[in-house]
Amino acid sequence: MKIHRGLHGFPSDATALSIGNFDGVHRGHQIMLERLKSEAQQRGLACGVITFEPHPRDYFARVLQKPEIAPARITTLRDKMDALAALGLDFAVILPFNAALAALSAEQFVQQVLVDGLHTRYLLVGDDFRFGAGRTGDLALLQTLGEQHGFEVACMPEQAANGQRFSSTAVRAALAAGDMTEVTRLLGRPYAISGHVVHGRKLGRELNAPTLNLRFAHWKPAASGIFVVQVHGLSADGEAVPGVANMGIRPSLDADDANGGRVLLETHCLRWPEALGPEGGYGRIIRVELLHKLHDELNYPSLSALQAGIARDCDAARVWFAERDQSHDTSRHTETRRQTTRDRI
Repeated sequence: MKIHRGLHGFPSDATALSIGNFDGVHRGHQIMLERLKSEAQQRGLACGVITFEPHPRDYFARVLQKPEIAPARITTLRDKMDALAALGLDFAVILPFNAALAALSAEQFVQQVLVDGLHTRYLLVGDDFRFGAGRTGDLALLQTLGEQHGFEVACMPEQAANGQRFSSTAVRAALAAGDMTEVTRLLGRPYAISGHVVHGRKLGRELNAPTLNLRFAHWKPAASGIFVVQVHGLSADGEAVPGVANMGIRPSLDADDANGGRVLLETHCLRWPEALGPEGGYGRIIRVELLHKLHDELNYPSLSALQAGIARDCDAARVWFAERDQSHDTSRHTETRRQTTRDRI
């Protein structure tokens, strides 16, 4: 998938598009984009999406000085692009959401972005899609403008299963509640954060719990707290490494530490691949799956209390993995017995 930052230099190929923030790239997004791919293939069109950075509500939160209206961020831009690429799209266009873009009328947005910029021939949007300055554009206006400019507009309602709609709002709510089973159901995959391992204060070494640090490039993450995790990208054989991680701002530490109080995912591996050596994690791109939430971040009164808390979390993580593995073994044994019974019949 080719990633374009802005419209400059976009090829002249006719396109099939969808527009959205796609935070989380949840199952509803996936179903919609599978339909987009199918429609694009039937028409012989390049297939892709328009998304925005920052999130429009982030922009208005800053302009209006109302941080409370900014949505909690599910995925970093990097992880969003990876998730979109995994769906087999041809391209993604990241438009910088700024004053100029926010000021475009609905008609100007269609002319400058969809027609002149991206040569749209087919556009698939959600049933609640709004666009243009003041969100004045709606589906009816978009269909009228599409007829004028020669592109087809299709609408797809939000998808649902068991009466619940898939939405980024639902994913944020599940992450806030620490319900990682529900998060996995909504996303269709375990929730994960990826990136380059960066240097930190290295306090973990003093506490006998060295960590792999990933920066979460948004001040308001949808997930926070202490999690049981597994890490991909460390072992040459591709095996996931179990661990425990802190997602947040580390309230027990000074905001003037090496990472300046920014949001970090700090992961301590319960076992370390010996082939890496003690410094082998730095600079690697890893993916950390958050499997189970242990508790919210705690403000420990001392480093010794913090060390004891880390030890308890590691013990709890080991128990969780042991119970999960036992459950998997039981399930496999049950399936084997069922298969044996069927064979006898």
